[in-house]
Amino acid sequence: MTEPLVSLPTTDEEWRARLSPDEFRVLRRAGTEAPWSGEYVDTKTEGIYRCRACGEQLFESDTKFDSHCGWPSFDDAIPGTVKEIEDRSHGMVRTEIRCARCDSHLGHVFRGERMTAKNTRHCVNSLSIRLDPKP
Repeated sequence: MTEPLVSLPTTDEEWRARLSPDEFRVLRRAGTEAPWSGEYVDTKTEGIYRCRACGEQLFESDTKFDSHCGWPSFDDAIPGTVKEIEDRSHGMVRTEIRCARCDSHLGHVFRGERMTAKNTRHCVNSLSIRLDPKP
Protein backbone atom coordinates (compact mmCIF):
# COMPACT_ATOMS: atom_id res chain seq x y z
CA MET A 1 0.00 0.00 0.00
CA THR A 2 1.32 3.41 -0.97
CA GLU A 3 1.00 6.05 1.74
CA PRO A 4 0.78 9.79 1.00
CA LEU A 5 3.90 11.87 1.54
CA VAL A 6 3.93 13.57 4.92
CA SER A 7 5.55 16.72 3.51
CA LEU A 8 5.53 17.75 -0.11
CA PRO A 9 8.51 18.91 -2.15
CA THR A 10 8.50 22.66 -2.70
CA THR A 11 11.05 23.11 -5.49
CA ASP A 12 11.50 21.65 -8.96
CA GLU A 13 14.79 20.12 -7.80
CA GLU A 14 13.02 18.30 -4.96
CA TRP A 15 10.31 17.02 -7.34
CA ARG A 16 12.95 15.89 -9.84
CA ALA A 17 14.67 13.88 -7.09
CA ARG A 18 11.37 12.03 -6.36
CA LEU A 19 10.07 11.53 -9.90
CA SER A 20 11.43 9.96 -13.07
CA PRO A 21 12.04 12.39 -15.96
CA ASP A 22 8.80 11.24 -17.67
CA GLU A 23 6.80 11.53 -14.44
CA PHE A 24 8.19 15.03 -13.87
CA ARG A 25 7.29 16.10 -17.42
CA VAL A 26 3.69 14.93 -17.04
CA LEU A 27 3.00 15.68 -13.37
CA ARG A 28 4.89 18.95 -12.91
CA ARG A 29 4.96 20.33 -16.49
CA ALA A 30 1.46 19.25 -17.62
CA GLY A 31 2.80 16.92 -20.28
CA THR A 32 0.90 14.05 -21.85
CA GLU A 33 2.00 10.49 -22.42
CA ALA A 34 1.41 8.97 -25.84
CA PRO A 35 -2.01 7.32 -26.26
CA TRP A 36 -2.13 3.56 -25.57
CA SER A 37 1.35 3.70 -23.97
CA GLY A 38 0.36 3.89 -20.30
CA GLU A 39 0.40 0.93 -17.94
CA TYR A 40 -3.20 1.47 -16.74
CA VAL A 41 -5.07 1.86 -20.06
CA ASP A 42 -6.51 -1.65 -19.95
CA THR A 43 -6.13 -2.51 -16.25
CA LYS A 44 -9.15 -4.13 -14.57
CA THR A 45 -7.52 -4.69 -11.16
CA GLU A 46 -9.60 -3.57 -8.18
CA GLY A 47 -8.14 -0.95 -5.88
CA ILE A 48 -7.50 2.75 -5.44
CA TYR A 49 -5.62 4.94 -7.90
CA ARG A 50 -3.36 7.42 -6.10
CA CYS A 51 -1.46 10.48 -7.25
CA ARG A 52 1.98 9.26 -8.32
CA ALA A 53 3.55 12.47 -6.99
CA CYS A 54 2.12 12.65 -3.46
CA GLY A 55 0.16 9.41 -2.84
CA GLU A 56 -3.26 11.04 -2.40
CA GLN A 57 -6.22 8.75 -3.18
CA LEU A 58 -7.90 10.05 -6.38
CA PHE A 59 -10.03 7.41 -8.12
CA GLU A 60 -11.65 4.14 -7.10
CA SER A 61 -11.29 1.28 -9.59
CA ASP A 62 -15.07 0.83 -9.85
CA THR A 63 -15.27 4.27 -11.54
CA LYS A 64 -12.79 3.22 -14.27
CA PHE A 65 -14.27 2.40 -17.67
CA ASP A 66 -13.16 1.60 -21.22
CA SER A 67 -13.42 4.84 -23.18
CA HIS A 68 -11.21 3.61 -26.05
CA CYS A 69 -9.39 6.97 -26.04
CA GLY A 70 -5.89 5.65 -25.24
CA TRP A 71 -5.72 6.80 -21.60
CA PRO A 72 -7.27 5.48 -18.39
CA SER A 73 -10.75 6.95 -17.89
CA PHE A 74 -12.81 7.39 -14.74
CA ASP A 75 -16.37 8.73 -14.52
CA ASP A 76 -15.86 10.08 -11.00
CA ALA A 77 -13.10 11.17 -8.62
CA ILE A 78 -13.02 10.75 -4.87
CA PRO A 79 -14.71 13.95 -3.62
CA GLY A 80 -12.32 16.81 -2.88
CA THR A 81 -9.22 15.16 -4.37
CA VAL A 82 -9.22 16.59 -7.90
CA LYS A 83 -9.42 20.25 -8.85
CA GLU A 84 -10.42 21.60 -12.25
CA ILE A 85 -8.70 24.45 -14.10
CA GLU A 86 -9.58 26.01 -17.45
CA ASP A 87 -6.92 25.07 -20.03
CA ARG A 88 -6.65 27.19 -23.19
CA SER A 89 -3.45 25.57 -24.49
CA HIS A 90 -3.11 24.04 -27.96
CA GLY A 91 -5.74 26.36 -29.49
CA MET A 92 -8.73 24.86 -27.64
CA VAL A 93 -10.62 25.21 -24.38
CA ARG A 94 -10.52 22.18 -22.10
CA THR A 95 -10.70 21.51 -18.38
CA GLU A 96 -7.44 20.35 -16.85
CA ILE A 97 -7.54 18.18 -13.73
CA ARG A 98 -4.90 18.41 -11.00
CA CYS A 99 -4.32 16.70 -7.68
CA ALA A 100 -5.91 18.95 -5.06
CA ARG A 101 -3.16 18.09 -2.57
CA CYS A 102 0.07 18.62 -4.54
CA ASP A 103 -1.19 20.46 -7.65
CA SER A 104 0.24 17.84 -10.03
CA HIS A 105 -1.23 17.49 -13.53
CA LEU A 106 -3.41 14.41 -14.00
CA GLY A 107 -5.07 14.97 -17.39
CA HIS A 108 -8.38 16.51 -18.48
CA VAL A 109 -12.07 16.03 -17.74
CA PHE A 110 -14.74 15.93 -20.43
CA ARG A 111 -18.49 16.11 -19.97
CA GLY A 112 -21.41 15.48 -22.26
CA GLU A 113 -19.94 12.57 -24.21
CA ARG A 114 -22.60 10.11 -22.99
CA MET A 115 -20.08 7.33 -22.31
CA THR A 116 -21.39 6.61 -18.79
CA ALA A 117 -24.47 7.38 -16.73
CA LYS A 118 -22.48 10.16 -15.02
CA ASN A 119 -21.70 11.65 -18.45
CA THR A 120 -18.16 12.46 -17.31
CA ARG A 121 -14.73 11.21 -18.42
CA HIS A 122 -11.64 11.98 -16.37
CA CYS A 123 -8.97 11.21 -18.97
CA VAL A 124 -5.83 10.54 -16.90
CA ASN A 125 -2.20 9.88 -17.75
CA SER A 126 -0.98 6.55 -16.35
CA LEU A 127 2.22 8.39 -15.39
CA SER A 128 0.11 10.59 -13.07
CA ILE A 129 -1.35 7.74 -11.02
CA ARG A 130 -0.32 4.55 -9.25
CA LEU A 131 -2.68 1.67 -8.53
CA ASP A 132 -2.87 0.47 -4.95
CA PRO A 133 -4.47 -2.98 -5.52
CA LYS A 134 -7.21 -4.24 -3.24
CA PRO A 135 -5.86 -6.95 -0.89
